[in-house]
Amino acid sequence: MHYLSFTWNPSEGIDLGFFMIRYYSLMFVVAFTLGWILTKKIYEREGLSQEKLDSLFIYMVVATLAGARLGHVIFYQPELFVQDPLSVFLPIQTVPEFEFTGFQGLASHGAAIAILIAMYFYTKNVIKKPFLWIMDRIVIAVAAGGIFVRIGNFMNSEIIGKPSGDFPLGVRFVHEGIRKQDAVNATGIKEPSKAYDAIVHNPQFSELLNAVPFRHPAQLYEAAGYVIVFLVCWYLYWKTERRKQIGYIFGVFLILLFMVRFLVEYVKASQGGFESALGLLSTGQWLSIPFIIAGIYIMWKASKKPITE
Repeated sequence: MHYLSFTWNPSEGIDLGFFMIRYYSLMFVVAFTLGWILTKKIYEREGLSQEKLDSLFIYMVVATLAGARLGHVIFYQPELFVQDPLSVFLPIQTVPEFEFTGFQGLASHGAAIAILIAMYFYTKNVIKKPFLWIMDRIVIAVAAGGIFVRIGNFMNSEIIGKPSGDFPLGVRFVHEGIRKQDAVNATGIKEPSKAYDAIVHNPQFSELLNAVPFRHPAQLYEAAGYVIVFLVCWYLYWKTERRKQIGYIFGVFLILLFMVRFLVEYVKASQGGFESALGLLSTGQWLSIPFIIAGIYIMWKASKKPITE
């Protein structure tokens, strides 16, 4: 039944010898670059200066990275503030031992909250336009960027799905299913990447490999959903008059993006957080509900406004 399934054993990134460019970091670079290009076209259409675009880029980068990291720690790993405070903002861990981890453990809900706050100050201090005006425009770039961030999660074998059973599309995440030290101990190969390669390709370790279950590629499901969100928001801005109803596109974005997040949570492995206390839904689903409700209200209010020039 696994005719569309495959085993996922990626390298950590592009090894330059003196430095490793991690795929996850590279996907963030792609996301921000694409966002800048898309927003530049919008700013040109709106008659806004390059200087204002550059300021927007700085606000967005800082808000996205800081908010996503803080959101993950607050919602999913609050113990890090006490156990390993340096790991909250630095790409390292110091407990149980020092390790360069790269930037990982980022929550989209935290990024969303931080972007809202940052855009409030941006509209007040830089472009002097209504808050919802800028939100209608940047969500196109945010949706596009989200696609590549989730692809980066897939490259990192993180935010994985639940075991897929007989579902034909499943992925065996070797790095998640077998810890580095266990791979090294089982194979006797000291270099983790070579140890994983041996487990995947050497029949001698087939029993160890077969113990790793096929899982839903939840990251790719979410990325595919974000493609739809991007296309809808792009179409509304460039091909309709909805951009003149301030808040409409932003409302649609909130509904679609967090509905995608809500639905994908059903096949996503638990990320922890406060779901055990509330029950019924996952932490990600509970956090998505307020955004969906806000989106419905914002879109409804905007739809009642007349289309103006």
